[in-house]
Amino acid sequence: MTPDEEKQQAAREKAASKLFSGRVEFLLSAPQLKFLPDPKVPEIAFCGRSNVGKSSLLNALTGRKAIARASVTPGRTQELNFFEVGEPTLFRLVDMPGYGFAKAPPKVVEKWKRLVRDYLRGRQVLHRTLVLVDSRHGLKDVDREMMKMLDEAAVGYRVVLTKADKIKASELDATAAKVADEARKHVAAFPMLHITSAEKGMGIAELRAAVVEDALGAGWNVAN
Repeated sequence: MTPDEEKQQAAREKAASKLFSGRVEFLLSAPQLKFLPDPKVPEIAFCGRSNVGKSSLLNALTGRKAIARASVTPGRTQELNFFEVGEPTLFRLVDMPGYGFAKAPPKVVEKWKRLVRDYLRGRQVLHRTLVLVDSRHGLKDVDREMMKMLDEAAVGYRVVLTKADKIKASELDATAAKVADEARKHVAAFPMLHITSAEKGMGIAELRAAVVEDALGAGWNVAN
């Protein structure tokens, strides 16, 4: 980055941090589409394999300890969980059901898939989806399935590596390069790969600023 770009990025991160230091509240859980809140504000959705660290990342982004309940049991999130940001509400974060290793009957898993698929295809206020990928494992077939689903639904998404502190730097670099290379082959994938650690705070400020910009537009940080 040039000095001017670094200054602009710092301003975006500061504005995003200030926004998230204000009101962030759980709104509702939607087990079916009919329970979705009115589509009045932009939404940013988070998805990933079970136990990818989605709840921990949401907590880190919002600066809360338990806004999204973390669990040692994969697949705990079985509904679309909505959180409102701002006073008045400026946008919502959507915690989507984990996929992959959830210990649940096939019929339940299929129900989750149908809920997610229908939400992605029909939610006009969905501005961006974040696809979380465990740095220790890289992309799995279930991640590729989700990315294909997003491509087909024409929903733009960012790929976010989680738990980056859990592996060696050399291994992280190799995984990041491989994931970024594969993501470039997907039409709806955002070109920039985010590398994060909720535990260490790595990449959180940058991702927080990106989420706010995706929700509210590039001009919001400048105006606020």
